[in-house]
Amino acid sequence: MARKFSLAYLTIPGTNPMDQIKIAKEAGYDYVSLRTIPMHLPGEPEFLLDKDPALFEATKAALKEYDMPLMDIELARVRPDLSIDEYKPAFEKAAELGGTDVLGSIWTRDKGWYTETAGKIADMAKEFGLCYNIEFLPWAGVRNLQEDITLIDDLARDNVFVMVDTLHAGRAGVTAKELARTPRKYFRFIHLCDGPAGPDGDPVLDNIKDDLMLWTAREGRMYPGEGVMDIAGMVKAMPEIPLSIELPNLKEIEARGVAGHAARCLEVAKSYFAANGIE
Repeated sequence: MARKFSLAYLTIPGTNPMDQIKIAKEAGYDYVSLRTIPMHLPGEPEFLLDKDPALFEATKAALKEYDMPLMDIELARVRPDLSIDEYKPAFEKAAELGGTDVLGSIWTRDKGWYTETAGKIADMAKEFGLCYNIEFLPWAGVRNLQEDITLIDDLARDNVFVMVDTLHAGRAGVTAKELARTPRKYFRFIHLCDGPAGPDGDPVLDNIKDDLMLWTAREGRMYPGEGVMDIAGMVKAMPEIPLSIELPNLKEIEARGVAGHAARCLEVAKSYFAANGIE
């Protein structure tokens, strides 16, 4: 079975949904992953489908025109200073567009509170037939694979999953063997990208506040095979689930343009998979 790829918003940040859908189709992606729940970052445009009827209709028309399925929306975060009330209308619009999944993450170490809140989000997502995929990041509240699995177990719901980003997994010291031991039921889709080693040559950084950690994650990710993450091992250890390419690289965008960068991401990923025997 051929692997399926989605174009994640952060690969070409700031791109409106209609252009992202067009770029994804022309580059050969199978799905698109949109950011319709904003992060309220300085200077970042917000694409609020639930508050902008014209934008919603234009997005709906683009999905139909380019025959491009919506896989997931982001980013339903669990953080004490954020209200989860804004998520419900975003979930509703995602479902109306045919979306199946929501991406989220945890930004507090208060386990009792984040478990309760994540449960509320999962239940909210289920109202619209959506699955809630929780990503672990080394500098977040849920920092590694085991903490994520524990959360999914504690939630005890059938629409919650672990979301593995190959960069963050490498930074967290997650190995292919660890992923292979994990029951397949925990995984629904993957974020794909590569990243550089730390000063000592190890993917794991000693200091989670290291500038390289955040810089790479936000604007310096690498094409598969150009960094040090064990992408082949991780992908082979998990089920044949969709891979959403999340690969922000501002230098590559400047050199290639957003469409050129998105196309290069998919081209390199497919070549890397072929070279490593990933079907």
